[in-house]
Amino acid sequence: MTERKPSGMSFESFIDKQIREAIERGEFDDLPGAGKPLPGLDKPHDEQWWIKGYLRREGLTADALLPESLQLRKEIERLPETVRAFGREDEVREHVTQLNRRIAEWLRTPSPPHVPLGPVDVDAVTDQWRSVTPSAPPATPRQETPRRRRWWKGRDRGK
Repeated sequence: MTERKPSGMSFESFIDKQIREAIERGEFDDLPGAGKPLPGLDKPHDEQWWIKGYLRREGLTADALLPESLQLRKEIERLPETVRAFGREDEVREHVTQLNRRIAEWLRTPSPPHVPLGPVDVDAVTDQWRSVTPSAPPATPRQETPRRRRWWKGRDRGK
């Protein structure tokens, strides 16, 4: 913890004194980048250098900064390329199901900007994946689950 500035001493001389004493103690020796030029001095000034550097250090893309609705929209647009990397149909179905869950969560409590979004057809994506994947096994017929009857459809209507 630094000591308090004595009254009557200017801030500049107080700070200069602290820096000088730290240099004498060797606290600035062996710092990374010592004796090297500052990175980026030869490049034009960029106002968002800090966020670009943060994204680069963390290995993120600029998509991480987008609102959720736009992230979902971009993910839907990239879905054919994304599922092309999968080797099995159940992986494709699971990925699309997870995406549909996230879309449904956003639809329950939408936040701006309001982008028209809807669930993705799992069977259509799977069929498209099968058509572009040469080693995809043939489709096995899926058993349809019987739809439940609505309780109000089969009742007597005031006879």
